[in-house]
Amino acid sequence: MLMAVLLVGVQALAQNRFAADSEEITYIGRVLRTEDGAVKADWSGTTAVVSFQGKGLTLHFDEARLDYLNVWIDKEPGVEADAVLKLEGRGAVELCTFKKKGTHTVYLQKRTEGETGCITFLCFETDGTLLQARPWKERVIEVIGDSYTCGYGVEAPGRDCPAIPEEENCNKSYSGILGRFFEADVVRVSHSGRGIVRNYNDGDPAQTMPVRYLRTLDQEAEPRWEPSYRPNIVVIYLGTNDFSVGKQPSMGAWLKAYKTLLEAIRANYGPEVPILCVASNADTLLADYVKAVATQSGVPNVHWTAIYTKGHNDTTELGAAWHPNYQGMRKVASLMAPYVATLTGWELPLKPVE
Repeated sequence: MLMAVLLVGVQALAQNRFAADSEEITYIGRVLRTEDGAVKADWSGTTAVVSFQGKGLTLHFDEARLDYLNVWIDKEPGVEADAVLKLEGRGAVELCTFKKKGTHTVYLQKRTEGETGCITFLCFETDGTLLQARPWKERVIEVIGDSYTCGYGVEAPGRDCPAIPEEENCNKSYSGILGRFFEADVVRVSHSGRGIVRNYNDGDPAQTMPVRYLRTLDQEAEPRWEPSYRPNIVVIYLGTNDFSVGKQPSMGAWLKAYKTLLEAIRANYGPEVPILCVASNADTLLADYVKAVATQSGVPNVHWTAIYTKGHNDTTELGAAWHPNYQGMRKVASLMAPYVATLTGWELPLKPVE
């Protein structure tokens, strides 16, 4: 369901405005807080959690390009959103209205990646008052990846469809599925077409994921990100673009660049946080390359696994541009889940992987 965007000046119940960086609001993911009280977010999956006492809530925003946000009201985010917002330009959108005052919580999740748009949360408005939103969960998974992590084309009807922003949804990628399965918050540091050494078809060679990982915002080189959370595990799902268009990096270059990324993670979180390096089924050699990282990098507490050819099929389980759809992503997540459980010490739940 697509919720219409309302322009600034919308007639609503809201009377009291609160800066987007108010301490009552929880942001899950990397965000940039500005001097004027706004909050900028462009990494896929970044989520604002807003709780309030009142009848309604309105978001004032600024989006220079285009963004799509998943919205849930008074429930934890599930597979399907209650609504999807399309945001363009500068404006305001009424997120919810109730007949009587009550206590409510709204989740706003950026479902598209930084290349599509960077949303600026300007302020929130309600006829009542803000309440303290829930804190970060005790379980946190950080995922570093490419288009698979962003949910590129995951909602498209078939593999020959072109990828469009409306059908990108990180919530239905393996990263969102793992988060729901383990009841964990997920931080995604992901960008389509990026690799460890090579980007897709050698595009933008200076902007590989080891470079972008250091950023607060995907599309802005500065400021450098300073750790504000500590995950229980870091999952790296990269390499597909390194092996794109029938090419591959040398093993030496691969190990050097991957080690740079691993050392940045270690500098952020220390040696106790396990790192799981995963190879996709993009190339038969990719598993060997990823295994070499875990066994030869010299960085402690690094592990590996691979999604092999039959991890999902290449017909009914593909979305746009031959990327896994939701069914394919469920299989990818189910193959990763035992490793995540073992490395974190979490129990493997007896429930559907969805």
